[in-house]
Amino acid sequence: MAVADPYLEMRTGPARGYPIFHVVDRGESVEIIMQRTDWFLVRDAGGDEGWVDRAQMELTLQADGSEIDFEQADVEDFTNAKWEIGVLAGDFGGANIVSVYGGYSLNPNVSIEAWGSQILGNFSNGWTASVNVVHEAWPEWRVSPFFTLGAGVIHTEPKSTIIQGEDRTDQIGHVGAGFRIYATRRFLLRAEYKSYVVFTSRNDNEEVEEWKVGFAFFF
Repeated sequence: MAVADPYLEMRTGPARGYPIFHVVDRGESVEIIMQRTDWFLVRDAGGDEGWVDRAQMELTLQADGSEIDFEQADVEDFTNAKWEIGVLAGDFGGANIVSVYGGYSLNPNVSIEAWGSQILGNFSNGWTASVNVVHEAWPEWRVSPFFTLGAGVIHTEPKSTIIQGEDRTDQIGHVGAGFRIYATRRFLLRAEYKSYVVFTSRNDNEEVEEWKVGFAFFF
């Protein structure tokens, strides 16, 4: 590919925060090595490698002089994505909760997710780990509702210093519902509600409600 802009700025990393270390002049050729979101790792004729943003790459030309069309992710990619990684935060029975998850789509309607969460409360902290099955009835919609069912464990650590509380690890199960909302490129917003049952060792099961919102990246 030939540089059509006055010059092509090569950075040390895939973001504007990285410094420019090399410039490729107009008419010189570059080769694309890989793409990461809107950044391209390229190599020039002299063997120098660096990262260039999409805006500059769209001003390069193919060998025959025609413009290059760099496809961007759209709603169809959102529907057919195989992998998804995200971060959500919200309320877990009155305590703050921060969660990360990774999901793999078995088909456009059904996916499997693994979750890990940190719980921060006034009287106790804890964490949860779970595996969920997610079903989307209309995955082609830009705002796609889903239902989820899962199970896992919860570990609770009381903060009490006057009376030493007992750490607990219990099994949990949940049902829930929410929305995946296609935002732009490979990003989506996600909001969900889950109702948990904590199967305690005291034969007195507890019910906990959870609300979370956040964002995710799909590919």
